[in-house]
Amino acid sequence: MTLNDPLANALSAVLNQEKTGKNKCEFFPTSSTIKKVLEILHEQGYVGEIKEVSDSKGNMMTVNLLGRINKCGVIKPHFSVKKDGFIKFERRYLPSRNMGVLVVSTPQGIVTNEVAKKKGVGGKLLAYCY
Repeated sequence: MTLNDPLANALSAVLNQEKTGKNKCEFFPTSSTIKKVLEILHEQGYVGEIKEVSDSKGNMMTVNLLGRINKCGVIKPHFSVKKDGFIKFERRYLPSRNMGVLVVSTPQGIVTNEVAKKKGVGGKLLAYCY
């Protein structure tokens, strides 16, 4: 099986395990982008503790699920967003105003749409979750 987009596969695995009522999700391969996106989801309260386990085959991540994700996924293509253009994409990917989060890759790191607005920076959209 080939993995064309590891971030999409990781978020898909998390969503599938969440929908089936599991309390833990394991996947591999991992990357720093996947780790940062999951850390943001942890900070926002969508997932629980995240562990990275190294073995002979490479790194594997274990995520504790809390049952709070309704939908999450990767935004393809990674649209460019200017510092004042987030509203259009919030309407497109999130169900309502103060519900959910967009994950954005900015020059100052991977952050949420709210943090990017406060910092006054734009970037590329990576993922959404609500």
